Amino acid sequence: MNSRSAGGSLTPEGTRGGAATTLLLAVAVAVTAACAQVAPGPTSAPATSAPSGQSVRVPDVIWVPSDVAVVMKMLEMAQVKPGDVVYDLGSGDGRIVILAAQKFGARGVGVDLNGDLVQQSRENAVKAGVADRVTFLQQDLFLTDLSEATVVTLYLFPDVNRRLMPKLRRELRPGSRIVSHDYDLGDWPPEKTVEVALPDRAHYVYFWRIAP
Repeated sequence: MNSRSAGGSLTPEGTRGGAATTLLLAVAVAVTAACAQVAPGPTSAPATSAPSGQSVRVPDVIWVPSDVAVVMKMLEMAQVKPGDVVYDLGSGDGRIVILAAQKFGARGVGVDLNGDLVQQSRENAVKAGVADRVTFLQQDLFLTDLSEATVVTLYLFPDVNRRLMPKLRRELRPGSRIVSHDYDLGDWPPEKTVEVALPDRAHYVYFWRIAP
């Protein structure tokens, strides 16, 4: 599973005004100045090259970028802080882990099958001044070891989330947090759901915590 899921949406707990809006715009410019946005696409993507040791396969989704306001809400709901390790599965241009490092002091790991997006993410991290705190891996998220993660972020299709759920429960440590843009985790009810109202539509962010 790799390129950021095209689908899923989350709705902010409210619109930001004044200084907050200015801050978000500044962050967006700093993080995505060199990022070309990828338009929404179908439920499948072209096959892509994979690192040595992994077979090539078709990504589960086409990457669609989450709005910076949604990303900030995801990281806030997950209570990201220094000392956290944020894994973004289907990381696209790297904006989530870059913002986690830049604005919340965390370390981050982005995982995507698309080699071009992984390279773009690394370049974006350098431009954002956080290349020493984030890592981007070109690999299958279903084969990625999540045991180091304290926070996992998702923007994937519902069926991908459901397939991923057993892995999250198996590999994440108690107290680890999960946030998903737009799509839930099937029959695993979230602890909290927040709507993020943007001009295009309402987006939703779902929050879970791994029980002790």
